[in-house]
Amino acid sequence: MDSWNYKPASGLELPPVEQARSLQRESGLASDFWHHVCHSLSRAYFRLYHRMHVEGAEHLPKEPPFILIANHSSHLDALALASAMPRRLCGRVFPVAAGDVFFETPVTSIASALILNALPMWRKRCGPHALAELRTRLIGEPCGFILFPEGTRSRDGQMQPFKAGLGMLTAGTTVPIVPCHLTRTFEAFPPGARFPRPRKVSLKIGPPLHFDGVPNGREGWQQVVSDAEAAVRRLADPS
Repeated sequence: MDSWNYKPASGLELPPVEQARSLQRESGLASDFWHHVCHSLSRAYFRLYHRMHVEGAEHLPKEPPFILIANHSSHLDALALASAMPRRLCGRVFPVAAGDVFFETPVTSIASALILNALPMWRKRCGPHALAELRTRLIGEPCGFILFPEGTRSRDGQMQPFKAGLGMLTAGTTVPIVPCHLTRTFEAFPPGARFPRPRKVSLKIGPPLHFDGVPNGREGWQQVVSDAEAAVRRLADPS
């Protein structure tokens, strides 16, 4: 019979705020329960208030690792993508969120960790070491990430060019990238609005993309970014 070893969750020795901001944060029993509660409430909210329609759910991977990517124009976007995930994965999927927005204060840090299960990416000091840490966790744990490759919300609802970080996370790995496109989240909750509006939201999910044959270097990163951006734009095309 295999031996059993007890391994405490990473970061338990840290103060609550630092634990919330850690890229190595792991869920415990209490936080797992809370993530399931938040997931159920989020699904109900999008179903009732935004009448969200999901197309292509069969393309969602059944197990990690994977990365969900989408266009980004609203603070609703990460919640919308997370609510579409199967309930059993809600504690193993982490939105990668802007640290200077969602983790700037102790209150927002803990709320982002508990409600969104988000991991921070500090845009002003986002270097290769942070992406390498995320890449190691993505493959080694394994887990899933929700990522917006534009790097920031669109201010006019139009999709912006993708940044190279997505390629640095996945080039040369077997981690699939699942392209998604969100419609009308900008109208529902645009930048600057105080409260979401009851607009109908749609989520379209495409077939996974694979880049295990792509070299983990600048040319490979750009290929990942170009192919992934094109896949998201195709989902936006009604034809």
